Amino acid sequence: MDTNIESLRIEQALQQLALLIRRHAPSSGTHQTAVPSLALMHATQLSEPLESVYKPSICVVAQGAKTATLADETYRYDPSTYLVTSVELPIIGKIIEASPEIPYLSLKLSFDADVILDIVKETNRPVFVPAEASRGITVNGTSLPLLDAIVRLLQLLNAPEDVPILAPLVIREILYRVLQGEQGALIHQFAIIGSHAHNIAQAIQLINRQYNRPIVIEQLAKSVNLSTSAFHKHFKRITAMSPLQYQKTVRLQEARRLMLTEAVQASDAAFRVGYESPSQFSREYARMYGRPPMLDVQELRGSTAGSNVLY
Repeated sequence: MDTNIESLRIEQALQQLALLIRRHAPSSGTHQTAVPSLALMHATQLSEPLESVYKPSICVVAQGAKTATLADETYRYDPSTYLVTSVELPIIGKIIEASPEIPYLSLKLSFDADVILDIVKETNRPVFVPAEASRGITVNGTSLPLLDAIVRLLQLLNAPEDVPILAPLVIREILYRVLQGEQGALIHQFAIIGSHAHNIAQAIQLINRQYNRPIVIEQLAKSVNLSTSAFHKHFKRITAMSPLQYQKTVRLQEARRLMLTEAVQASDAAFRVGYESPSQFSREYARMYGRPPMLDVQELRGSTAGSNVLY
């Protein structure tokens, strides 16, 4: 296809996608849909950095732009690119392009690694998988086949009775297009049972389910059939942090959420996320966020009032 024609068709697909998002997410915020794994986002202003643990998902922007920060690495995505997280990661998201006239419009489609493996098996084609585990987050160039499939998924929202039958088929097509992309092999590695990436993904699930309990690295490594040194190496390759740093980040993010959205006192939030010492919690919280817990939450309440756009 001629490059100019393809660029025009991509632009048309993005415009159609933006119209569909505005139709089904008419107001600011995060909107769940009749497709359980699909959420739509609409924002008319720039956001403060907002934290959450991103599960395996694809984030596509129809309009505006956003950054996702993992540890000290920042990834930008906009209509020309899309973000993929292949494993649960504590991300700080920030909308960097949005206005009432041109709002930020995006979607997040969660997926199961098992579906990725099924698709690879069905294609019956050899896929290069890196010997070493790679980052669990990537930014890829948007393609016309991918956008066409995403548009068809959102069009199903106009016919809810079709969603149970057709949505799973379209989602498989979307994942197939993602696997055909420039970094498909990096996503595929997390679905291969026994691969370093898959083993670390299993360990990450354990940490997230039990983040409020002490972790013993040797036991965690053994549970996924890795030596302690290999576990540390591959964990950091995937998450950009050590296992203990990962757990601490998840704990502090959850404590911040509890104080901000449920008005939990700092000492109670500390105990609920696994800290035995409120003073240690306050020190580590201030080190991460730059302010003591309650002062930070007061500032956040003023700056993020009414905002719940997470992706």
